[in-house]
Amino acid sequence: MSDTSTPTPQADPPTSALHLADAFLSRQTPAMRVRALLYRYPAISPAIVLVVAVIVFGVINPRFLAPNNLSLITQQVAVIGTLGVAQTLVILTAGIDLSVGAAMVLSSVVIGNAAAGMGVPGILALLVGLVAGILTGLINGVLVTRLNLPPFIVTLGTLSIFTALTLLLSNGATVQGNKLPDIVTWTGTTFHLGVDVTYGVLMMILLYVVLAFTLGRTAWGRHVYAVGDDKEAARLSGIRVNRVLLSVYVVAGAVVALAAWIQIGRDFGSSPNAAVDANLNAITAVVIGGTSLFGGRGNIWGTLLGALIVGVFRNGLALAGLDVLYQTLAVGILVIVAVSIDQWIRKVRK
Repeated sequence: MSDTSTPTPQADPPTSALHLADAFLSRQTPAMRVRALLYRYPAISPAIVLVVAVIVFGVINPRFLAPNNLSLITQQVAVIGTLGVAQTLVILTAGIDLSVGAAMVLSSVVIGNAAAGMGVPGILALLVGLVAGILTGLINGVLVTRLNLPPFIVTLGTLSIFTALTLLLSNGATVQGNKLPDIVTWTGTTFHLGVDVTYGVLMMILLYVVLAFTLGRTAWGRHVYAVGDDKEAARLSGIRVNRVLLSVYVVAGAVVALAAWIQIGRDFGSSPNAAVDANLNAITAVVIGGTSLFGGRGNIWGTLLGALIVGVFRNGLALAGLDVLYQTLAVGILVIVAVSIDQWIRKVRK
């Protein structure tokens, strides 16, 4: 007898792109999906941390949410957030700048000495400070691109150089704000916007808007990401890697000078001993904000969230009665946790 049974139809293997994507997603664990989401949107995790921190510190001490205290946090964040922009640019290229804090203090001392010590008009003193900031970035950039030295070593060396120059120029003395032209301390002037906000905070926000557009919408911004992701691939695609790197350090130097102006307004004077932990806080803000220390991945707005987290943690812990030592300890822990998360997220590429 012949076999007349009808063969069981077999399902066709998924061959379309949609079927393949569905098949892949069905094999992903929840952890893998979270990791992929954080890789695509790196600002999500710092946003969650910031919201949780504000709620927790608000519950611990109701004074935390008082308008005066919120105003104080924004003023503290103005300096950290601005320095964070400079640090973000460098880290996006897979480098790091350990000298941004020292360069900022040097620029502020140059501005203060030019205006108070030499009688230079305020606008001109600010321009001199801008030149000083750009020169610090240019020195770092030339050493990295022309001598092919590691950014870590270069900026570790210039950190000491800029600190020594600051002490030599200032003789260790502070220039009080009442000896400076109004335009030099203008960034510390407040206006009311629900809470008292300084013009330095407004300048920082405008800086973020400009840099967000530049990094996301211009060829230069795309080149910065490409260089950080893979220098050799960027070179082979026609990008002049050294030129991009040099421009990044120069722009970072200009941003550092802007941070110096904001710092003078906040402190109402220029001091060689100002912002001793500014560099650590700036790096912390960048890393917490989701920018990868290995370059090529990050978002400038994440850095602002990271700066807010640093400001909130320091302020909240201070209101909780903890010593400055424990505040610094908390910032150090945040750095380690953020780098660990970054390493975990980077596995998406493997």
